[in-house]
Parts: sequence; C-alpha cells; structure tokens
Amino acid sequence: MILKSLSLLNYKNFDSKSFTFSDKINCIVGNNGIGKTNVLDAIYHLSFGKSYFNPVASQNIKHDEDFFVIQGDYEKDDKTEKVTISLKRGQTKVIKRNGKAYEKFSEHIGFLPLVIISPADRDLIIEGSDTRRKFIDSVISQSDKSYLTHLIKYNKILSQRNALLKYFALNHTFNKDTIEVYNDQLNDFGTEIFKKRASFLEAFIPIFKERYEAISNGKEVVELNYHSDLFEDSLNTLLQKNINKDKALQYTSVGIHKDDLHFNIESHPIKKFGSQGQQKSFLIALKLAQFDFIKAQSHVNPILLLDDIFDKLDENRVAQIIKLVDNENFGQLFISDTHAERTENAVKQVHQSYEMFRL
Repeated sequence: MILKSLSLLNYKNFDSKSFTFSDKINCIVGNNGIGKTNVLDAIYHLSFGKSYFNPVASQNIKHDEDFFVIQGDYEKDDKTEKVTISLKRGQTKVIKRNGKAYEKFSEHIGFLPLVIISPADRDLIIEGSDTRRKFIDSVISQSDKSYLTHLIKYNKILSQRNALLKYFALNHTFNKDTIEVYNDQLNDFGTEIFKKRASFLEAFIPIFKERYEAISNGKEVVELNYHSDLFEDSLNTLLQKNINKDKALQYTSVGIHKDDLHFNIESHPIKKFGSQGQQKSFLIALKLAQFDFIKAQSHVNPILLLDDIFDKLDENRVAQIIKLVDNENFGQLFISDTHAERTENAVKQVHQSYEMFRL
C-alpha cells in the first residue's frame, strides 16, 4: 500500500499544499513550527479519521477559516483509492472513500494500516493507564472489527451503569435487578475484550522484546506485563463483590476499563529508572512491534511515520533503527526532522529511493 499524493486545504498551518511522494522514503525537513509534524498528522488523519496530536477536530482548521479538507490518493491491491476527510465548523466531520461517505467512522479503521512513532508517544510511559489501553485497542482494532464493536458497546453500557449509580446516590435508592442487567451486559462484552487483549499480548510481547534487543544491541532486559481484574475472577463476580464500593464511589471500580500495561527495564519501572534514550528505544520497539503485528494480521505493509525520532538518541541507536527499515519488510516511510543533513545522511545508509521535502 502506497500513499501517492496528499493535498491539504486549510489544515492546521497550511492554507493550500500538495505533495507527490516516493514509494519508499519521504523526508519532511525544516525548522520547528513550520508544519513538518502537521504533514505527518494529516497522513495519520486519513487512516484513523482523527488527528494523532489534537483530538478536538475543529482545532485542526486553520485560524480564521471555516473548514479543512485532506485528500490522499493511494495505491492498494493494484487499485487506486481516494480518501477525503473534510470538516466545516459547527458540522460533523465527513470521511469519504472514492467519493462515498462512510455511515460509521469505525468502518474505515484498518483500511489504511499505519503506525506512527512520535515524541508524543512518551505519554504511554508518563500518563495513566487510559493511554496504554488506547494503544492496545488501536492495534487490535486495525485488524478486528468485532473487537472495536464490542469496545464501543462496553463503554456505552459502562457509562449507563455509572449514570445509574449516580442516580441511586442522589435519590437514596437502589435496585438490584436493574444493576444486574448492566452487570450481565458488561460481563458479556468485557470477557470477549479481555480474551482478545490477553491473546494479542501473548503474541505481541515476544515481538516487542525482539525489537528492543535489536535497537539496544541486547544491552538491557525489558518487560511488558498485562494487568487486568479479570485474571482474578469473572467480571460478573467482581461487579457483585464490589457493588458497595461502586455505590460509594458512584462509578464502576472494576472491569476491563481498568486494565493496564506495566513497562519495566531490568525489572524496574522504566518511568522512574529508564534514561531518556532507553525510554525512547522502548517506545520505538513498541511501535515497530505494532508494525509487525498489524502487517502479519492485514498482509499489508502499514505506512510508517517517524516524527522527530532522531532527537535524544545516540548515533548507534539511530544506526540500528535505520538498519531495521533497510529491507523489503517495510513499505513506505515518512520521516520528519529539523536537521536536513542529519536525515539525509541517515537515509543514504538505506538502499532505497528517497525524496526530500524542505518546508
């Protein structure tokens, strides 16, 4: 799968900009604040229907304008595919494939497989469990439509159960039968989600460890551990056991919405004990493992976006990453960097064609 061209209209800092890309490596270089990351974010937007960096859709419209349009022309399975995303202030975003609008955005997820590696990924280490759950969900959802459907339904029922708990507290009442209806539904969807997360991580963790070993030259031992309430008991049982706690808190305190991933280096939390270079290597290994997993599931080379990844990495680790992408296992690659010379020197080591775009 190849992104042949990209057109931006009123997107972030661009009024009107078009690109025609190389099938292999594309380098977007220029000073900070000039829009390099915005180009990569537009490509991400075309795959996921949203920005990677700013979830508030209207804030991606250029200042003093009323709308934005992003258009990408792709080559996939020997066919041309045109994807367009547009948003007008005060209206709903529209995603079209070959001129036909999707009824549900979730139908588009997975059609254009993509992985991004960015400084913003550090949130996976420093932020709460919600960020790490979203990472798991985004990887599985690209190849499993039923997973995404179950997740949407689970979150809707969870919201309804939480609203009911608040209602009970405000009105000093309680109805066991009503809460058990929600418990049963959460159990059904939550159990399926838990099984798929556990199965995914069983396959994913060895890939991740292999990727980290390659980047670090085997100097450090890293671990990725999945934590879930459902390892202890069925969700229905857990919900029943914790009902008094939930009534006091006025929200659901157990379930797959509390799942987490623990990141360790040499048996210690990488958040506290990892250097900046080790943390960055950990995240890059995580994302390259994501690439490997999605590729194996979809049988398509995902597009790979590398946003400012050379910063805070020593030359040896940069060389290891460049070696990793210097083979036919990778497809199309997009790199953003402030140092044109550094980027060009790095990609010259790769025996692939490349284009330099100076903004």
